[in-house]
Amino acid sequence: MDKINILWADDEIDLLKPHILFLNDKGYDVQPANSGDEAIELAAKKDFAVVLLDENMPGLSGLETLNRLKAAHPALPVIMITKSEEEHLMENAIGSKISDYLIKPVNPNQILLSLKKTLDNKRLISEKTTSNYQQEFRQIGMTLGDRLNWNEWAEVYKKLVYWELELDKSKDESMMEILKMQKSEANKLFCKFVENNYVGWLNGLVPNPPSFSHTLFKNKVAPLLDSGETTFLILIDNLRYDQWKIIQPVVSEYFKVETEEVYSSILPTATQYARNSFFAGLMPSEIEKRFPKLWLNDEEEGGKNMHEEEFLADQLKRLGKNIKMSYNKITNHAAGKKLSENISNLMQNKLNVIVYNFVDMLSHARTEMEVIRELADDEKAYRSITLSWFEHSPLHDILKQVAAKKCKLVITTDHGTIKVSEPSKVVGDKNVNTNLRYKQGKTLDYVKKEVFEIRNPADAFLPKQHVSTAFVFVKEDKFFAYPNNFNYYVSYYRNTFQHGGVSLEEMVIPFITLSPK
Repeated sequence: MDKINILWADDEIDLLKPHILFLNDKGYDVQPANSGDEAIELAAKKDFAVVLLDENMPGLSGLETLNRLKAAHPALPVIMITKSEEEHLMENAIGSKISDYLIKPVNPNQILLSLKKTLDNKRLISEKTTSNYQQEFRQIGMTLGDRLNWNEWAEVYKKLVYWELELDKSKDESMMEILKMQKSEANKLFCKFVENNYVGWLNGLVPNPPSFSHTLFKNKVAPLLDSGETTFLILIDNLRYDQWKIIQPVVSEYFKVETEEVYSSILPTATQYARNSFFAGLMPSEIEKRFPKLWLNDEEEGGKNMHEEEFLADQLKRLGKNIKMSYNKITNHAAGKKLSENISNLMQNKLNVIVYNFVDMLSHARTEMEVIRELADDEKAYRSITLSWFEHSPLHDILKQVAAKKCKLVITTDHGTIKVSEPSKVVGDKNVNTNLRYKQGKTLDYVKKEVFEIRNPADAFLPKQHVSTAFVFVKEDKFFAYPNNFNYYVSYYRNTFQHGGVSLEEMVIPFITLSPK
């Protein structure tokens, strides 16, 4: 194996021969330099993996040498060695982006550890991550064999997301493939779990149901309105738990997380059903009954989410919350900017609701636009583009202002989304809805083992448009495809992000309460 080239600049380099011999034995080829000028000359002629640099040299000082080295070789790691512990020297060195800082006298093992930390940091982290996941893999595998309840499923999903994000950093492709397989197995078992319990939960026949879309506001948001503070409720449409974890560090600059929970979206995991249910505090069939003129079914013309503000006002009234509130739906950058400039005017309200549609638009744009498909090519890229958007969005500015005004904050969503890969054939008449993850209609033909079917919509509190209407929800990472023009349809929608069906990603979604720092 080739030795690693090290440049060591010290005006007393001859006294460091034992250290150099030690490093040679450990696989490093050390090039000595007696001065800063000599170090700069050598660095210009040869590529070095790292520089060991004495801070206190006659002539060109260590800090001056550091500045020149960095100007010529910005990516070259430098480890500073000094006799001084003076704070201003450390600050100057750190400000110049040194990789490590050692105080004389240094022993060979100290130097070796610093070199390993500097040069092998990413590799060591990767190996540690991989090793830790290998242990966790077995534990999660055993857990999946148990009869899990909702809370246990939520913990399994959180663990899978945690390791997905950790392995993203480690870039270990083989372990990432193993994780994908484990996640796929978890989804298969979770879908069975939902199939066996969903209708029972909704009808009070199965104990310990999760918090659902229609119960969340009453149980989790309404109690916050009893405090003296103004509360901002931000609902980011289509925000998965992993996307929350990606933006959390940015949010945590201004807020501390008080509670981080997950709840279950109702089925279908689609905006028209889940978000209306969230704001109304009612299941879809109950909304249709209470607001016959406002609820629109799949086959009816018109926007399906036009009355959330009325639904919310009605729920607040039913809960006895006689408060001032505002409702804003943001569907483009200009609207977000305008709201950001208007935050002060919202402070007179007890509750301010902001529905932000970016993630949903990203999901749909990724299907429709080739450039977005390329930018968000896989799960990691999909998360990355979410973070990039958030950091530069008006929503980020809004959160800063909310924190400055010392308001309570809730961040949540209405449903998640899943990257689909396998087609599931379905046949229906012209009135069948277009969603790729759920279908409803009176003459549906489908592959039974691939769907969760609800033959009687009333069992799941879903509107029944016709006597023979049924709902079917595709499971895991499948998507519905019609036999006509099948190959074109499959190639167009495969590996796109969709929602409406049954999966961990769509149903197990974040609910976060935060307070300003």
